[in-house]
Amino acid sequence: MRVLVIGATGGSGRATVAELLSAGHEVTAFARRPDALAVTSERLKVFQGDATKPADVERAVRGQDAVIVTLGITENAMLVRMRGSANTPLDVRSQGTRNVIAAMKQHGVRKLVVQTTYGVGETRGRLPLKWRLLFSLLLKPQIADTEQQERAVRESGLDWVLAQPVGLTDGAGPGAPFASPTGEAREFSISRRSVGRFLVEAAESAKYIGRSVALSA
Repeated sequence: MRVLVIGATGGSGRATVAELLSAGHEVTAFARRPDALAVTSERLKVFQGDATKPADVERAVRGQDAVIVTLGITENAMLVRMRGSANTPLDVRSQGTRNVIAAMKQHGVRKLVVQTTYGVGETRGRLPLKWRLLFSLLLKPQIADTEQQERAVRESGLDWVLAQPVGLTDGAGPGAPFASPTGEAREFSISRRSVGRFLVEAAESAKYIGRSVALSA
């Protein structure tokens, strides 16, 4: 399967690229700074582009079988809240995902898997108090943009899956996450590697189409 990863140099993006290659897929890694990927394979193509630019996204989507979106802001959350993001637009998730959806419709690509975050959309009411305070005080602009991103995915008409991981870590983690289409979370941390494995599974199968899936360890 030919799979495009949008946001391939973030933590979840790198994990997803690695899992896709391990599973034998042909991968296109889309990023503004593809040199940060630090992965090589004869089945890996690297595409330099900006997800907020429709023309870049359109060229990358052409010829793919599925698209996985792992867009986000990697800068320090406190600094972003105080003075905005220096390198990434605050609406990168929603704008980038809208561009992906438009390009997929143009080229007849149906399968879309998007990583958002636990505590938006269907799981908003399940968030513990300390996380609600964190979202409100520190991550409010990013969360608002993620809500718009989810709305765009749900209204896309594509074969979509929303993945909502809890707090991300760089640990090895278990082989597979606890994946709950009804929004349960067992713990409030999960490794990016485990998230990557779920995103690949969601792209490969029809099991979670049209569902929002909470991911935890």
